[in-house]
Amino acid sequence: MKVIVQSVNFTADKDLVEFVNKKVEGLEKFHDKIVDGEVFLKVQQTSEKENKVSELKLNIPNHDLMVKKESKTFEEGISLCVDSMKRQLMKIKEKERELQQ
Repeated sequence: MKVIVQSVNFTADKDLVEFVNKKVEGLEKFHDKIVDGEVFLKVQQTSEKENKVSELKLNIPNHDLMVKKESKTFEEGISLCVDSMKRQLMKIKEKERELQQ
C-alpha cells in the first residue's frame, strides 16, 4: 500500500514519517483491498496544548474513509486515527460478508 504523508505548517522529520507509514500499513490486516492512504499532519496556531491535528484517509473500492483526531503529539493522534480506522474497516468487511451470503 502506498502511504502519502503531508505536513502542514511544519516539516515532519524522518522518524515521524516512518512511524506513520508503519502504523498505517498495519491496517492492511483488516482489509485486503486498500488502494492507498493519505495522512495530513497539521499544527494549529492556538494556545491549547492539543494543537496537533492528524487526518487519515484511506481509499478502498466503493469507499473513501476518513478519520480526524486532535491530540498533544502526532504519534498519539496517528494511533487514535489508526484505532478508529480499524473499527471502520471491520464494519465494512462485515457488511461485505453479509452481502456475499
